[in-house]
Amino acid sequence: MEWVVLLLVVGIAGYAIVIYNSLVSNRQMVREGWSGIDVQLKRRTDLIPNLIETVKGYMAHERETLDAVVNARAKATSASAAGPEARAKAEGELSAALGRLLAIAEAYPDLKANTTFLEFQTALQGVEDEIQMARRYYNGAVRNLNIQVESFPSNLVANAFKFEQAEYFELENEAERAVPQVKF
Repeated sequence: MEWVVLLLVVGIAGYAIVIYNSLVSNRQMVREGWSGIDVQLKRRTDLIPNLIETVKGYMAHERETLDAVVNARAKATSASAAGPEARAKAEGELSAALGRLLAIAEAYPDLKANTTFLEFQTALQGVEDEIQMARRYYNGAVRNLNIQVESFPSNLVANAFKFEQAEYFELENEAERAVPQVKF
């Protein structure tokens, strides 16, 4: 009888250790995913000043659009230490402003032919693709952690060791998801 109780206690402790290690692993995957998003968002904000300088000469009378991009970049840069929700909001505003800038640039044939602008546009598109991949990875890691934090019996271990659910990195609203409309 004593062996049965001892075996049961050892089995439960072993299972709790496996769950704990799995929770730690999932939490690290979330952190790694967030780091990947952070790197790509920084790459994007670093490209913007040079892009703005390139288009300034061509789009002098589009000052409002250029200012919107500069302001959105400043917000995104200042939100770099914020959590996923605040960061997503700031980055969504930046994406929308960049989308408007690139859409308006279509009306400038000389700008569209400028090799520097085309290089920045290509680099920006590449970074946007990397952001989407990093976001999918991060959100998948968040999903796995959140499932484990909420599921029984792992939620008992998660609660005992203060594991918490992570936030998804999502666009704020449909307006930010929409493709900008260009009106001439």
